[in-house]
Amino acid sequence: MKLILVVDDNVASLKQIGALLADHYDFSLTKSGSEAIAFCEREVPDLVLLDVNMPEMDGFETIARLKKIPSMARVPIIFLTGNINSETEILALEAGAVDYITKPAEKDILRHRMELHLELHEYQTDLENTRKELQNGIVASFADLVECKDCNTGNHVFRTSKLFELLGNELIKTGEFSGELSAENLEIMVQGAPFHDIGKIGISDVILQKPSSLTPDEFEVVKKHPVIGAKVLENIYKRTPDQDYLKYAYLMAGGHHERYDGSGYPDGLVGTNTPLCCRLLSVVNVYDACRGHRLYRPAMDHQTAMAIILEGRGTKFDPTITDVFRSISRLISGLY
Repeated sequence: MKLILVVDDNVASLKQIGALLADHYDFSLTKSGSEAIAFCEREVPDLVLLDVNMPEMDGFETIARLKKIPSMARVPIIFLTGNINSETEILALEAGAVDYITKPAEKDILRHRMELHLELHEYQTDLENTRKELQNGIVASFADLVECKDCNTGNHVFRTSKLFELLGNELIKTGEFSGELSAENLEIMVQGAPFHDIGKIGISDVILQKPSSLTPDEFEVVKKHPVIGAKVLENIYKRTPDQDYLKYAYLMAGGHHERYDGSGYPDGLVGTNTPLCCRLLSVVNVYDACRGHRLYRPAMDHQTAMAIILEGRGTKFDPTITDVFRSISRLISGLY
């Protein structure tokens, strides 16, 4: 059964709506916006019926706070109101409600509206899951393509994505880069991170699979892969601009070898001129490269790899990001 949360300060109204829902839904009744928020932080309902006029915290403030709970972002919310006017309706829709129903609620109208939005929400959820499955399939295919070109990589692209997510979440907790980094855009960044080495498809296999260190000329060839990858992904993004992760993908493809002091490539960007997503990726990219086996050297242990990261603080890597990376050292080592 679908779970319906009803929010209304009027006890008689709560009982009336509860009686209408009883035979067809699971439901919970709350008498204030604060109770509703506390409930949704514990459990995610399938739909919310929210009264507009409540003391202390009205429906508009309540819906604004509910929408800030990540798990509630897409849950349909229907306003209940005794005010029948276009102004209230417009305000309700602008606040994020999917519909509004006048009180006292009539049984058939209430059930019809609820079923409509429950079915629409289920369809949208299925569509989003299908999109994610397709996206994950594309990511896996791109990763396989890179690994066929570069036998050094192993599962490098997936490990760096996991490290990126851990580091990003810790940065959010500390409040660093709060103007640039949120749970929502971190999720999109993580989706784009696996594409960062796609430019290697344009580099000769002879160089990528060389069992010894590269010559200076060979290294200059390898240094072209960020430009190649960024161009490929930017062109894809231009054709599908609704896919936000591709914007981060082409930024990270082009900027993951930039260095904080400007000594990186391809553009020699200095400090925060390099996008934040690239500054995060550069740290986890080097760490994972150190932990991985190469044809010309064995894998390094955690302490050695971490020492290399800390040595690059303020030169190769953003010092703030490096410090946060060090703070989760134990968690990172447990992934290998």
